[in-house]
Amino acid sequence: MLANLHNADIPRPVLDVIARLRELNHAVYLVGGCVRDMVRQVPPKDFDVATSALPEEVQRAFRKVIPTGIQHGTVTVVQGGTHVEVTTFRSEGDYLDGRRPSSVAFERDIVKDLSRRDFTINAMAYNPLDRDLVDPFGGQTDLQAQLIKCVGSAFERFSEDGLRPMRAVRFAAVLGFSLDSATRDAIPATLGVFRKVALERVREELVKLLLSPRAEGGLVLLVETGLLDVFLPEVARAAPEEARLARAAVQAAPAEVEVRMAALLADLVDRSQARDIGLRLKFPNKVADLVALLVETAKLEERFADPDPALRRLLARVGLAQLPALLTVARARVQARAPERSAELERLCARLEALAAAKPPLVAKDLALTGGDIMSTLGVGPSPIVGEATRFLMDSVLDDPALNTREALAQRLKDWHAARPKA
Repeated sequence: MLANLHNADIPRPVLDVIARLRELNHAVYLVGGCVRDMVRQVPPKDFDVATSALPEEVQRAFRKVIPTGIQHGTVTVVQGGTHVEVTTFRSEGDYLDGRRPSSVAFERDIVKDLSRRDFTINAMAYNPLDRDLVDPFGGQTDLQAQLIKCVGSAFERFSEDGLRPMRAVRFAAVLGFSLDSATRDAIPATLGVFRKVALERVREELVKLLLSPRAEGGLVLLVETGLLDVFLPEVARAAPEEARLARAAVQAAPAEVEVRMAALLADLVDRSQARDIGLRLKFPNKVADLVALLVETAKLEERFADPDPALRRLLARVGLAQLPALLTVARARVQARAPERSAELERLCARLEALAAAKPPLVAKDLALTGGDIMSTLGVGPSPIVGEATRFLMDSVLDDPALNTREALAQRLKDWHAARPKA
């Protein structure tokens, strides 16, 4: 595993920052997720540097430094156009709110810095110049064993930051690892701290879990540890078989957040509940609205016998832009719940795609008559009858798109108006 570290591709600006701090006799290491990923031979998304140098010493060492989080010991060094985050070794005071430490103290010892971290696989440090790996808590061993294990006491780590249990489950899902037994056992005991966590932070972890290759297993862990019941009771308390099928649909769906959320919820809640869940978890309004729409329309197996006008009305309800998302949710559900109906579903999907390709009029602006045309034809000004007439014309063209010409619509409009009861 050390060979993986020694052969890792570390960006030159990062190496330059490390070399400069070493030149000034400061201890300096790469830390956290980048070391974990390099050991696993996975390209890191970013590189975090930790050093014994105090923030003001780091600032003096480089030409361009941004004090991004200087009160917590973090500055960003701009080196060769690259932003390199550098944090002073630190220890932390008591966590009083289940989220952040009451105080931060700067340290000169890397082991003290690593001891405050969440999991052993994230508590390793590596100096690529000296080829020195610091691993006081057995992170390499746990990587080989594919274990998520807390640094020290799991109960203490989870009591410090209520989000850590969720992170443990997310790492298990993303990496395909198991939870160490003591780590797993500490989760139910610290749910009270987890309940204090802002739902924005919970949502971020949930999204990473849902988009992971092993989302189904991650969702099972959320249920078994009691975490899911805290923020998504509608799923946690579903009938076991319905919940299993919902998880299977998530796994079968493409890794897109709206699609996987809709696949999870489509058979467990209705449209209104789905939107409420999205807003409760602090998703953007447009995401909550799309998930709700997909939940409402996902059961395409109920539409196999629908005639074309009904399918055009479905297209009008969903919108052409969202049709691919609807079809992927429907396919995931059928794959999980009734794979023997897949051929029927594909025939319906082909019909929907063909109807969409014909670009039928689906909204009022697609009509051959404008609102002004309608008022002129009826001899009226702005009034409720214009809305009624527009809805009548939309119904007409959804039944038969060939009617969408000025002449045909004008004639239908006159006939409709003549047949209306007079006040």
